[in-house]
Amino acid sequence: MFYPLTKLTAFIILSLCVSLSIASSAQAESSNWPQEIKTTEGTVVIYQPQPESLKGNQLKARAAVALELAGSKAPVFGAVWFDAQLETDRSERTATITNVKVLNVRFPESNEQKQKKLSKLLEDEIPKWNMAISMDELLASLELVEEQAKASEKINTAPPEIIFIAEPAILVNIDGEPQLRDEKNTKLKRVINTPYTLLFDPATKLYYLNADPKTWYTTKDINSDWSITTKVPQEIAALAPKEEPKDTEETEKDKSGPGPAPKVIVRTEPAELISANGKPEFKPIEGTDLLYMSNTDSDVLMDIKQQQYYILLSGRWYVGKKVEGPWTYVPGEKLPKDFAKIPKNSNLGTVLYAVPGTDVAKEAVLDAQIPQTAAIDRSKAALKVEYDGEPKFEQVSDTSMKYAINTATPVIRVSSNQYYAVDEAVWFRAPSPNGPWTIATSVPDIIYTIPADSPVYNVTFVKIYKVEPEVIYVGYTPGYTHTYIYGTTIVYGTGYYWPGWYGYYYYPRPATWGFHVRWNPYTGWRFGLSYSSGPFTFVIGGGGWYHGGWWGPGRYRGYHRGYRHGYRRGAHAGYRAGYRAGQRHSHKQNLYRSQHNKKRATPTNKARHHAKARPSSNRPNNVYTDNKGNVHRKTNQGWQSRSKDGWQSTNKGKQTSQRPSTQPSQRPAQQPSRSSTQQRSQYQSSQRYSQQQQLNRSHQSRQQGAQRNRSYGGARGGGRGAGRR
Repeated sequence: MFYPLTKLTAFIILSLCVSLSIASSAQAESSNWPQEIKTTEGTVVIYQPQPESLKGNQLKARAAVALELAGSKAPVFGAVWFDAQLETDRSERTATITNVKVLNVRFPESNEQKQKKLSKLLEDEIPKWNMAISMDELLASLELVEEQAKASEKINTAPPEIIFIAEPAILVNIDGEPQLRDEKNTKLKRVINTPYTLLFDPATKLYYLNADPKTWYTTKDINSDWSITTKVPQEIAALAPKEEPKDTEETEKDKSGPGPAPKVIVRTEPAELISANGKPEFKPIEGTDLLYMSNTDSDVLMDIKQQQYYILLSGRWYVGKKVEGPWTYVPGEKLPKDFAKIPKNSNLGTVLYAVPGTDVAKEAVLDAQIPQTAAIDRSKAALKVEYDGEPKFEQVSDTSMKYAINTATPVIRVSSNQYYAVDEAVWFRAPSPNGPWTIATSVPDIIYTIPADSPVYNVTFVKIYKVEPEVIYVGYTPGYTHTYIYGTTIVYGTGYYWPGWYGYYYYPRPATWGFHVRWNPYTGWRFGLSYSSGPFTFVIGGGGWYHGGWWGPGRYRGYHRGYRHGYRRGAHAGYRAGYRAGQRHSHKQNLYRSQHNKKRATPTNKARHHAKARPSSNRPNNVYTDNKGNVHRKTNQGWQSRSKDGWQSTNKGKQTSQRPSTQPSQRPAQQPSRSSTQQRSQYQSSQRYSQQQQLNRSHQSRQQGAQRNRSYGGARGGGRGAGRR
């Protein structure tokens, strides 16, 4: 029977919620599960939890437990359902379980008197607990929840201009017509509405584009041909941006030496470039009727059967009869079936995140629902919004709200005396656009109706989870940094184009196109160049008049390095290189770890003690609970169920892996009793099959989580994106 609880068993829950998916096989493996806690009454054994939903930072889960009480010959097995709060650190890929609320508990082998005795023991221990979970384990076990981004239906899938060129080339995107501003302490002018270092010399009427610390291109017509110059005025050379340190894997893999100087292509409207090193060359993808273009760093595939080309841009698929286009958007669900057969470790393995139904795509969607959280000290939270002139506002489409257009900080006007702003994933409010700004304790629901066709849509992914006298718990899901769930996969950006603000300063709007955005399971999105080889590194976002970000909120830089020539050579390393890159750069991705936020964030575990639970080294992590609270375990001989008589095989000598027959009985009507018995047997067999399928999914989830956790913890490695991105 089920027992509704008040405080009972929360002690168990905190520990059992710690990591949500480590390998489980009948043989013991290197695992954090099960975990055990020694008490004066005996040992509490917690088996790996099975999450049921995650909404915001609120986790619902169930788990199997075993109580080995002093003086008892056999453990008492049970199941527990609970709610809990996640406090996460995405950069470290860990989370802490707090504020556990037990919903139900079921101990089929115990009576109420024994349960009350256990309750007192557990309630005394609850405050001492502090448990961390692995993000990879959480991802692998978390069942896909129904709730997705409300406004995702408005995501724009129309293609930008797609340029194909059969030679090395680089796309220089300018946000509208070039905006020239005086460069301080010089006679030069800078084009401010581009992420590249693009200067203009009024004396010679020449434009200069930086390609590396010592190399510059020049032209008289910004939209015409560019050529490398060997004569660069010292005043211009001094403005070359500093190149960032190379990643380790870049040094290891980029052994081809300098390549040819790429052709410069300039666009003032959204565009993407497909650059091939000569005439397109195609190679087969093992196990499929697909080919991929091997002499480009873009994701270009060909379906042999249909004789059609497919390209992947910012998570969106486009199809065409020729590589020169025209291109038409195609939903992932309508891709040829062979796309799902692309091997994960192949040269095109990292496109699987955009192929519905694949494990990579499912994990990417789950990851997009997990918040990054922090505790903000109310006394240290301050904000000053800077405008380029007096505050100016425009309407948020389909709403009564307005947003500020001449600032890098998203400021939302809800009413004449209600203004809300988001600064590095922390909400603030003020009675006027100029402040004074104080940390918000709540956000009006209307803000979360901002549609995807608004440039401030991403703020709807920042939440306030809990308010305390000294601390406010906040969090953001990846939508804040422009990762959106669209259907059953993720995409980058909303697909809309909003011109930036051009005043004394330039404030760019979030850009979906023009940065050759690619995704990797362990590094996330990377923003780079269509081509980069040898000395031609084309540093982007290197300073100047830049305020805000094309690829995320203010101060968020993301992985903005250019792709190296020979990008696919890293594929043989599997996902390890991506793991390494993710580990090295993870601190850049967590906005709550920025220098600005460090001043106002509070360690969320400062008032807690370390947990007493420790991984059990001699117990297999093979015990589960179904959604009715029955306890099962996986053995080499199959599944077993727990009863008062101990563990009983559920196979009973039958092939339970096969679906039971659901055909109606063919026995004569004059034998109703036998027919009824057979129907009941069929129903029970069907129920057992459904239950076993559920358990098999949970078992597979643990195995996947274990593999992912071992890979990340040991190799720190990653995917086809191992090349410079």
